[in-house]
Amino acid sequence: MSTAFTDARLTRISCEIDGAIARIVLRNPPLNVIDVATMEELARSLAETEARSDISVIVLSGAGKAFSAGVDVAAHSADKVEEMLSKFHAVIRALVASAKVTIASVHGLCLGGGAELAMVCDLAYTTVEAEWGFPEIRLACFPPVACTALAAVIGQKRAAEMILTGSSITGREAAESGLATRAVDEKHLDSAVQTAVSQLQRLSPAALRVAKKASYAWDSMHFDKGLARAEKIYFDDLMKTADAHEGIRAFLEKRSPKWSGK
Repeated sequence: MSTAFTDARLTRISCEIDGAIARIVLRNPPLNVIDVATMEELARSLAETEARSDISVIVLSGAGKAFSAGVDVAAHSADKVEEMLSKFHAVIRALVASAKVTIASVHGLCLGGGAELAMVCDLAYTTVEAEWGFPEIRLACFPPVACTALAAVIGQKRAAEMILTGSSITGREAAESGLATRAVDEKHLDSAVQTAVSQLQRLSPAALRVAKKASYAWDSMHFDKGLARAEKIYFDDLMKTADAHEGIRAFLEKRSPKWSGK
């Protein structure tokens, strides 16, 4: 039986429970940009889902024409960036620490913080033509979660290329590199996700929980330390540069940035 959360506070996402499956959908049109309100709703829904022993799988997707174009650029301003990063990383940490099996269902744009959300899920199914990337460097910023974990997923050289150039790859390339589990035609995305869900539902929730814990035992220690270090560099080094503030202003003002190198 499918039941939807009736929490009136959920205006940026929806969370529907279908048996042992929680389906969380980003709903902030047109491109599901992740603003602070979205982060707060994701954190609350993930906490509620995590507390339910009857749920064993979380499916994360985006409504409309995109998974997510990333974190709200306006939230990177000097007076908002610390709160934004803290709340977004709380969502990332909740996904990483979740005892549930997490699945990302990706179509359209999957950029920046959106790609980081999909990256930290246990499984990620993508359309072949989806666009994956970490374009933060174009704003003179960097993606802390990707800087922490992307190399472990796709290798140091590929990770460096994506982070340092801001270049995007297709869903097919994401699957070939290991960033996604599998790439399928858009018409087959839902069925690919459902096949994985059905396979998981036939297995022991207790065994899945313990197997996931053991699988990430080593990586989780490095992730916690690495993300804390990346956050410190973001605040202590990056946000003290003139270029970071110029990049954000230029984006919001819809003009080309003028880099000073400082």
